[in-house]
Amino acid sequence: MSDSERLVTGLPLPEDAEVERSLRPKRLEEFIGQEHICENLAVFISAARERGEALDHVLLKGPPGLGKTTLAYIIAAEMGAPIRVTSGPAVERPGDLAAILTNLEPATILFIDEIHRLSRPVEEILYPAMEDFKLDIVIGKGPAAHSIRLALTPFTVVGATTRAGLLTGPLRDRFGIIHTFEFYDAEALVTILHRSSRILGIPLDQRGAEEIAKRSRGTPRIANRLLRRTRDFCQHLGEDAITERVAAYALQRLDIDGRGLDRLDRAVLLAIVEKFGGGPVGLDTLAASVGEDVGTIEEVCEPFLLQAGLLQRTPRGRVVTQHGYEALGAKPPGGGLFDG
Repeated sequence: MSDSERLVTGLPLPEDAEVERSLRPKRLEEFIGQEHICENLAVFISAARERGEALDHVLLKGPPGLGKTTLAYIIAAEMGAPIRVTSGPAVERPGDLAAILTNLEPATILFIDEIHRLSRPVEEILYPAMEDFKLDIVIGKGPAAHSIRLALTPFTVVGATTRAGLLTGPLRDRFGIIHTFEFYDAEALVTILHRSSRILGIPLDQRGAEEIAKRSRGTPRIANRLLRRTRDFCQHLGEDAITERVAAYALQRLDIDGRGLDRLDRAVLLAIVEKFGGGPVGLDTLAASVGEDVGTIEEVCEPFLLQAGLLQRTPRGRVVTQHGYEALGAKPPGGGLFDG
């Protein structure tokens, strides 16, 4: 099962783009959840504006779908600055980055998504640019080559990453503001769902919102996606609003259980229990046993399974927890599977 087939992936799907733009909050006070991040950013932004300086470089890390890109746009709006958007894979050569940097307006927010995927030569160009607002360019080749240093207008890099562990130390050290996004609680997701339903014109009652929220894996992008799919079932059933009954029916049809687990999540947990005695099992072996890519297991499945307490990562491999057995309707070692 690819990410594009999973409704509960935090990664953006093609159909999400237009809707997400309409739902994206524009200011910090409109951003729901991640209160500690927003409160601190409000202080940093206010101080930078009072001094008339560019904001210090910001690193936003955490699983996909939690609002890192949205917050980058909000930072630009709060600073009253233009924003330039790119991504690590898109900046292939040092010359690509040099072209971007030399065309930035003063105080521009340069948002680099998937910043952990920048190549090492590109990173080395970025170091002096972030630290001293200088750009080192090599002119010519061979013995005649020489380096010149260009001054850049002050700017702010806002980097987003889902895999902070892949960032090099020198790059990470050049960010003065580092924030880690956490999964959202059900209460925050309910608030987000009500806001989205008003914008999209989808009638949604409180119990319906709670039903969708508890299956959204703590991720606003997934919550909004499930809201739109549930609307289709609501219309199919001829109902006037999304109620708890409608939401439960729709999400059952979509094969998303009460914990937010889909078929792939359950396959991962079941493989560890049935084939490897509950674990530990190595990631490569686990991926092969369920016929999935290692990256999908590690980046899409594992973060939520770990956060939900269903899976444990140990030095010897992955282990299903007590809660994981309960989610499968299974007994821990010493007991057999039973029908849940």
